[in-house]
Amino acid sequence: MRNDKIIPGVVLILIGAIFLLHNYGVIHFHWGNIFHLWPIFIVIGGVNLIFANNRTGWAMVIKLGVIILGFALIVFGNFGRHTFFPAYVYSDDDDDDHGKSMITKVSGNSEFNTPFEANAKVVTLNIEGGATSYHLSDTTDQLFSASTREFGGRYEYSHSNEDSLYTLNFKMRGHHGFNLDFDSEKEKGKDSTKTNSATLRLNQKPEWNINLNTGAAEVNFDLSKFKVRSLKIDGGAAEFNVKMGQPLENTNVRVETGMSDVTISVPTTAACHIKSSTGLSSTSYDGFTKVSDNNYETPGFSTAKNKMFIKIDGGLADFKVKRY
Repeated sequence: MRNDKIIPGVVLILIGAIFLLHNYGVIHFHWGNIFHLWPIFIVIGGVNLIFANNRTGWAMVIKLGVIILGFALIVFGNFGRHTFFPAYVYSDDDDDDHGKSMITKVSGNSEFNTPFEANAKVVTLNIEGGATSYHLSDTTDQLFSASTREFGGRYEYSHSNEDSLYTLNFKMRGHHGFNLDFDSEKEKGKDSTKTNSATLRLNQKPEWNINLNTGAAEVNFDLSKFKVRSLKIDGGAAEFNVKMGQPLENTNVRVETGMSDVTISVPTTAACHIKSSTGLSSTSYDGFTKVSDNNYETPGFSTAKNKMFIKIDGGLADFKVKRY
């Protein structure tokens, strides 16, 4: 290969790899870094011109080193976001008729809470962000509460309501770097304080719509104690373990993932239907009967009063639906 083709090829490969890994949630970077650090591209171009006619090995090492260093700064740098008060920011809009509020926590440990109100009948919980270990199993007298540990990122929480309809938004923002192997870190005895984690608790009285949009994350949700109207999972390279309870009249579960490991457990007494479109994924639906192409049901589904509908879409993933 001619030397003058190597540098443009490396640049294109790095750009493509960055976008691909970002889309799958493996890495997260500030798009604003491109605007803050655009002179890096001038430096890369200048170094490449200086050594354009130099065919020695050390010249190639210098050119590749400048490119890799420049892209590393763009992807993992945290520039243009300096603050003298990094711990948290709280804002409350008292003029809003529906009482919107937001809390942002940047580092350390924190608690997020929303008091329960008797008129809270239906609650939508939106969870967003990767590089986090999410856990949910316990109940609370609050409407919602969360205990978090932050390392290299920040959690944002906001809530609003219109009459009996409540919306809660819980997000991880600004994580740099990546961490796919949560379990192996625990097994190797590494410092667990360097892993972002969030332990969530919900009130049992309302009906819940839960939307999960994560990148590289570990999700362990035991929802068997709660009234779940809908659950939507949208993830990249993540691990999801979800235990569902008895369905309402109609409970809908939607799973759309890339390279994820998804396990959903449903009660043996629950009437459940699976519609599966999984491409090259591995699937296992224990206790279900195939009724047509890509459709599976538990015995007695058609005559049941309360039903759970699970729709699964994925690429190179591992999907399991088990009965307990």
